[in-house]
Amino acid sequence: MSAGRLLYGCMGLGGTWDAEPYAAADIAAAEAAVLAALDIGITAFDHADIYRHGKAEAVFGEVLARTPGLRERIVVQTKCGIRLADGERPGIYDLRGRTIARRVEESLARLRTDFIDVLLLHRPDPLADPDDIAEALTSLHRQGLVRRFGVSNMGAAQIGALQARLDVPLVADQLEMSLQRRDWLEAGVLVNTREAATNGFPLGTLEFCRENRMELQAWGALAQGRFTGRQETPEEHATARLVASLADRKGTTPESILLWWLQRHPARIVPVVGSARPERIRACRDAAERQPDLSHEEWYDLWLTARGAPLP
Repeated sequence: MSAGRLLYGCMGLGGTWDAEPYAAADIAAAEAAVLAALDIGITAFDHADIYRHGKAEAVFGEVLARTPGLRERIVVQTKCGIRLADGERPGIYDLRGRTIARRVEESLARLRTDFIDVLLLHRPDPLADPDDIAEALTSLHRQGLVRRFGVSNMGAAQIGALQARLDVPLVADQLEMSLQRRDWLEAGVLVNTREAATNGFPLGTLEFCRENRMELQAWGALAQGRFTGRQETPEEHATARLVASLADRKGTTPESILLWWLQRHPARIVPVVGSARPERIRACRDAAERQPDLSHEEWYDLWLTARGAPLP
């Protein structure tokens, strides 16, 4: 599977985070965001059934319905496995086979499409039976409802256990990865140090995905604006200055510098751009169209400045 250089993350579409109906303005905003993504060459769109209580998928479906031929030009990816809080009941994870099948049917209806290109399992469910999951995914694939499968927020051992039960390959793992969220990167250099015990990232996951040709997708890739507008710590301020300086020197935008930093890694990370603002989406154009223009030293300068401490 290849989503291209970037994915567009649709979590910001659909209006408010509640069960209230979406409005015409929400459809218009979704259309503007989708057109901005298409304008810079993004053709893969990432959803989840829980985004805006399903409204993100629904407004995207409205955009597909009013744009003939668009569905054939794009990759539609969605996720299932999280149940949102309901009244006094807190949110939980649910990857039972029958739940997966029902959630896919609901997503297909909201998206107004006959199939999902890629279905990701959103979070690991400790009570899930891998054989039950595999049976559900195999059935969805045989019915032609889902073409490919992947996971999100899972480590190598979890992926391997599921893949051993599937005849179809898992094609992607989506993880939070950015210049701010660096535990995925730090895990590989903290081996044999005291800091390793507090890192938490499952060591070997990047290597597993590379060896098995699984696409690594980075959600939160722009670090929620930490380096492009709302710095809070000395490290964030210093990193923002460096990002801006590099952008100016290379004739690009700070957003593209941040995305290039991820794309420069040999794991061929595909960042997810999640802004709903067309101007910020378009600010990522160079990351969608150009090879990362960062030297070895510049890449390390960004890492060490954000880290705020020397390497071990």
